[in-house]
Order: sequence, then C-alpha cells, then structure tokens
Amino acid sequence: MKERIDKLNQKIEEAKLGGGQKRIDAQHAKGKLTARERLDILFDSGSFEEIGMLVQHRSTNFGLDKQKFLGDGVVTGYGKIDGRLVYAFSQDFTVLGGSLAESHAKKICNVMDLAMKNGAPIIGLNDSGGARIQEGVVSLGGYADIFYRNTMSSGVIPQLSAIMGPCAGGAVYSPALTDFILMVENTSYMFVTGPNVVKTVTNEDVTAEELGGADTHAAKSGVTHFACENEVDAIEHLKQLIQYMPSNCEEEAPRLPYNSGNESRPTLNDVIPANPNQPYDIRDVIQETLDSDTFLEVHKDYAENIVVGFARLAGRSIGVVANQPAVLAGVLDVNSSKKGARFVRFCDSFNIPLLVFEDVPGFLPGTDQEWNAIITNGAKLLYAFSEATVPRVTVITRKAYGGAYDVMNSKHIGADMNFAWPTAEIAVMGAKGAAEIIFKKEINEAPDKEVKWKEKEQEYAELFANPYNAAARGYIDEVIRPEQTREKLIRSFEMLENKAVSLPRKKHGNIPL
Repeated sequence: MKERIDKLNQKIEEAKLGGGQKRIDAQHAKGKLTARERLDILFDSGSFEEIGMLVQHRSTNFGLDKQKFLGDGVVTGYGKIDGRLVYAFSQDFTVLGGSLAESHAKKICNVMDLAMKNGAPIIGLNDSGGARIQEGVVSLGGYADIFYRNTMSSGVIPQLSAIMGPCAGGAVYSPALTDFILMVENTSYMFVTGPNVVKTVTNEDVTAEELGGADTHAAKSGVTHFACENEVDAIEHLKQLIQYMPSNCEEEAPRLPYNSGNESRPTLNDVIPANPNQPYDIRDVIQETLDSDTFLEVHKDYAENIVVGFARLAGRSIGVVANQPAVLAGVLDVNSSKKGARFVRFCDSFNIPLLVFEDVPGFLPGTDQEWNAIITNGAKLLYAFSEATVPRVTVITRKAYGGAYDVMNSKHIGADMNFAWPTAEIAVMGAKGAAEIIFKKEINEAPDKEVKWKEKEQEYAELFANPYNAAARGYIDEVIRPEQTREKLIRSFEMLENKAVSLPRKKHGNIPL
C-alpha cells in the first residue's frame, strides 16, 4: 500500500509541474502565472477540487507517443467563490502550448456538463496556442463539442472567459459565445487570423497587440468587456462579476444586507446644466443614486455614448443602462445599440432588474451609420428591452427625443415604472428643429427671420419640451425632484419584486442580428 501511495504522490507532483520547472519559470518571466496559480487566486482558499488530474492524450502521431503529460494541458475542477459553487478550467501553456485536443477537450466538456447539471457558473481561463495539429480533425471536433455546450449553457448558467495568453483561430469562438470576456494588457490577444496571415493576404503590417490585444478589443471591436492591467486584476474582476449574478437562471442574484436611512440625495438637484446643450457625466447620477462604490462598469472603453454595468440599490443587484451626454451628446448609434442590447439580454436571462437613465437626443445621423445598419442595430436594443420580463424602471433626466425615446425602455415597450425629472424634454425632436419645420412659412414671411424663429422655438419648447404632456397621458408615472430619485427607485424595485410575466408561446424570437 505504501508503494502505491508513494507512486500516487509522485504522479500528483508530476501533474502539478505540468511541462516542467523550466517552462514554469519561462511563464513567470513573461509576467504570467501558471494555470494552477490562477485557480489558487480565483477560488476561496483550500476549496478547489481538481477533476481529471491524471488524464493523458491518446495520440501517437508525430512523436506524441514519447511526450506524455498528466492532465493534457488543462486543469479542470470546481470550488467556491465567496462560498458559492463555481466550475472552472485553466489551460496550461507549459504543456504543449496549452493546445487543445481530444482528452483536453473532454476534460473541459466534463466540467461544463457538471456546471449545467448543478446550476453553477463556469469560468474559463484561456491560454492556448490553438488546436493541436498533431491530432488533426480530432482537435477540431473537440472545439465544436465545447462550442455546442457554450450555446446550450447560454442563458442557463453564467459563463465567463478570461484570456490569459494567446487565443487564436477557432479557439476564439468559445469565449465569444460566453457572457463576458476579460483580457490582460500586453500578454493576451485574440484574433481569427494572426499577423503573419494578415501580412500575406492583405499586405498589412500589424503586430499581435495591434491586431487583437486587450486595448484593441476593449475600445475598437468591443469583443472584450474588461481590459485588465495584469492577471491578478483580471481574476479579481471575475470574482466581482460573480457577486452580481445568480448561479443560474432559476435563482435570484445574492442580496447584501442593507439598513435604510435618509435616501434623499440633494446633490442631484444640481447635476443638470442650465444650458440644455451643455454635457454632463451620467456617471455622477449613477454613483449618487446607487449604493456607494458598487457600480461595476462593463464595456467602459467601447461605445462610450452609452454606459452599462452592475450595481446595487439597497443591497439588491441591478443592471444599469444609461445614455452618456458627455460623449456624442448621448446619441444612440450602431455600437451603443449593440452594447446596450447585449447587456439587457444578459440581465433579463438571469433575473437582474434593469434601471435606465435616459438623456438621448435621438439616433446618430449620417451615411456611415446608415450604411452600417443603424436600422437593424438600433432594433436590437428595442427588441432586447421589449422582450425583457425582469423589473424595468426608467428615469428621464433630460432629453427623450424621437424614436430613441421609444427604444430607451419607454412605457410603450413594457417598462414598469417611468419617472421624469422636471428638466425632462419629451418630444419628437428638439425645439429648434421642430419650430423650423412647423412654422417654416411664418418664419420666412417675417421681417426678421431669426427673431421669429427664436420666438416660435420658445413657443414649441413651452408646449412640448417638458415631461407634463407625457405625464398627462400616463406615459410618465411621476415627475419627481432629482433628490427623490434614490428613494423612488428603492420603493419601485421593492414593489416589483414578485413581478411575473409570461411571453407568448414560441420556440424563440428572431432578434434582428
């Protein structure tokens, strides 16, 4: 028995060393942690249980019969994060470059299946050179097995991906199918075809960082939701995200204890500038309205004219969607519509109530927007809100013009409670443009066209550029003082806590993709 135990201990140590001490040292030299070190930071101390430590690859082609590594380049298992069950896999770049093949894929599929069966989140720590070419089509099949499980898990359990190194070719599609992607600056990258292929095909000179680095995907493509300074920062972001989510679609997100007090926020009375065309930062409204230091912004560097993220209100987890007047006056465009729609659909999938702060002058005009399908992309946000069955509350702080008023969680598309500040302007368009159209003849016939135009602009503004007409129609539930916003929201979400909505019977809708 002692000999067998000694042999087992030897195998465990061999598995933990992965590709050997030299390769581990090389990993550290690049500023990267090993697969196991990442899991140690991710999970509560001593809670991680590994599955499949002794698995080996089966291929004997191209010299693989002479290279046998325990674990086959990926560490899989489960543990606790803040006391809650979470499954994870962590690819080990020190073993055959973390390349994916039959046994490697089966290990990942195994923990994904367990996560689905037990209704717990799955986290993937990706650090792989791609498919193991020595195993041919078996590697491609392994990827497809994972993609299928990503798709079946979507909306059932939260799926999070952290890119800790290379992620290229077909490997990028598994993270793309998950709910959130995190990347590490300067050490991780994602692309379908690498710089060398790009150079050959298009004659473009581009580095891996420029083509698919963290900053590129955070600001330009929107592929990644968080660009993190280092691996520890990325793992801490993963742990933060999990705190705002339920374990599965049948549960509610964890709620923190909260003792109510004076919920009035007088500083909100001074947020909106006197000049309706002057910008302000919507984050000031978000931070002042919600629980202190709880706002976790998602997609911060992408489509900055809309702000989305998780926060807490009286200890309750909520999703925030807000127009950002400080960027492009808060207009909706192609990218902001996609960003907002994606976030709304995630929150709705996992029973996270939605809070919308609205200050939107409309959709961004121009050939660039029209040719890039602002019609279809704007409809994505409209569809996402219309389909959502979670509690939905809107606060109109200033402008709510045109079709964008409808899209931003209006009463007409199923919002539960809609509030407006006295500064709200709810109309088809701004007073200046409306006056020019309605009173065109009078303005042209006037001795002083500019004076007449301003007179008619003021007339239109007094009649329509306010929240009271909408309130008279019941489109706005209440016009409130800004300082009352937090108190009204707390009471609204408490009232909506047991909201139940049944959608029409169907296989699924056809969102305008």
